[in-house]
Amino acid sequence: MKENTKKVRAGLTPLVQKRRADLTCGRWHKKHYLLMLGLFIFVAVALAGCGEQDPDIKVGGKQFSEQFIMAEMFKILIEDQTDLTVEVTTGLTPKVIDDAIKNTEDVDLYLEYTGTGLINLGMALSSDATEVYDTVAGIYEDQFKIKWMQPYGFNNTYAMVVTRETAERLNLKTITDLAEVADQLVLGCTHTFTERGDGYPGLKEHYDFEFKDVKGMDAAIMYQAAVSGDVDVISAFATDGRISAFDLVILEDDKNFFPPYEATAIVKMSLLEAYPELEAVLNLLAGRISDERMALMNAAVDLDKKEPAEVAREFLVQEGLISQ
Repeated sequence: MKENTKKVRAGLTPLVQKRRADLTCGRWHKKHYLLMLGLFIFVAVALAGCGEQDPDIKVGGKQFSEQFIMAEMFKILIEDQTDLTVEVTTGLTPKVIDDAIKNTEDVDLYLEYTGTGLINLGMALSSDATEVYDTVAGIYEDQFKIKWMQPYGFNNTYAMVVTRETAERLNLKTITDLAEVADQLVLGCTHTFTERGDGYPGLKEHYDFEFKDVKGMDAAIMYQAAVSGDVDVISAFATDGRISAFDLVILEDDKNFFPPYEATAIVKMSLLEAYPELEAVLNLLAGRISDERMALMNAAVDLDKKEPAEVAREFLVQEGLISQ
């Protein structure tokens, strides 16, 4: 029996050998294919990882159009003038963005205002623009290692604003005039304005008055609320294009309550040490943007519905700071 079995096996040896060869070849091809597939996946993942590298600079921005525009302007200008990459994150609250640049790696630079810097430091208000700039620039550099760039030319201070009809009916020209009738009027303002020392709490103490009611609301609907009569007075931003577009009237701050809010970029000094060319690039905007120019850019976003990046690029091209 064993002998017969051997003969059968011997007779089938060529076929078995071919089958075994086929199977071996198939296994080699399969193994080779899996190795190549694994290598392809590894390379693809590696290349994808390269595309997701952290940017060189993280630009932040607050929650309104002016901040959106300027954040995009920083990105466009920096990437045009240097080899650095920039990521923009806007829509941050004043408290969040202030903490981010001081205590985290989430924000390297953003547009700030001298008056806001003064409030953040808990210092007494002042109407002297040079004094305020020198104060905040010095303390931020010493205490937080953050440098203020040269002022860009626009002063986005708070402004008490009414419709032209309200101004004429109540004979309002100044905030002192407003104080005489404030107990009959409703103020519309951002929630931030109701809390800040340079907002309603400080204003009512400085001018010794109080409104009949105060309605906190989003800045985007505040101007329309004044036009529609939902509120009588709003705390507007001086460079907002909707003031002139809606024919609103700014009341004179005749007792100099609101501090100057000269705008410029503030930047981590560690970033400037890493990329020393950055300071000169950001200072290219110094003195180039007037209140009127900023108001027009804001109106282009708020009223004409242009994208902030488009508005920012148009300005830079017009100023000859970048090419088409």
